[in-house]
Amino acid sequence: MSAGAPASRQPQGFDRNEYTINGVRTVVYSAGQGCPLVYWHGAGTFSGIDFALDWTRHFKVILPFHPGYGESADAPAIGSMNDMLLHYLDLFQALRLTQFDLVGISLGGWMAAEFAVAHGHRLRKMVLVAPAGLSVPAHPYPDLSAVQPGDLFSYLVHDLNSIREYLPAGGVDAAELGARMMREMAATRRISPTGPINPRLEYWLHRATMPVLLIWPKLDRLIPVGQAATWMKSLPNARLKIIENAGHLVLNESQQARQAVADFLN
Repeated sequence: MSAGAPASRQPQGFDRNEYTINGVRTVVYSAGQGCPLVYWHGAGTFSGIDFALDWTRHFKVILPFHPGYGESADAPAIGSMNDMLLHYLDLFQALRLTQFDLVGISLGGWMAAEFAVAHGHRLRKMVLVAPAGLSVPAHPYPDLSAVQPGDLFSYLVHDLNSIREYLPAGGVDAAELGARMMREMAATRRISPTGPINPRLEYWLHRATMPVLLIWPKLDRLIPVGQAATWMKSLPNARLKIIENAGHLVLNESQQARQAVADFLN
């Protein structure tokens, strides 16, 4: 982890390993046995990965932190989405992963879709959870610059109790949390300086021919559920699961969502 980056809480039940990937220290948590399941987190990591323990009963669950996020080191040289995907190709080589299931949420869902377009032969199945990446003018992203800091977390979950333990009210140091979020926002701007959209991605999604489960929380205030129709129109082999009474961090908030991932991949 880079000097000055806030520490993460050790997730229960996972082994921690570090890999040096093209000079970038990359932290990977893993647990379980069976078919490999790689999980790509979104643009923030404060809410942890403890929810993924549910999946270890069925899969070898592999949870890397992207460069510049969580416990992985900063990587100023990774300045585009393509750079990030090349980093992961190197990491997968180090992990000796040739084919696997891929689950991605938000920014991680966008990354997963881009990976599926370019390297689909490596994926058995894919789950996209409220992915970023597409421009849907009828259902735009909110202007987060206009959101008061105290209201930000209400854009991430419907029920704040689902992430309470990760917030200052749950005992987390507010300064550390703020520093962590600012660092990860900077990493996100490096790989998507014009925002969470690739205007060409929709054109190429037909290449993602593997079975895809699209999960969307109905009450998502960050990436509106109305965007799901554009994804479903563009993906050739996808099914949609709408999760009621949950916000953007639906895997933290909904056992139903976590079970839907396991059922689909099984």
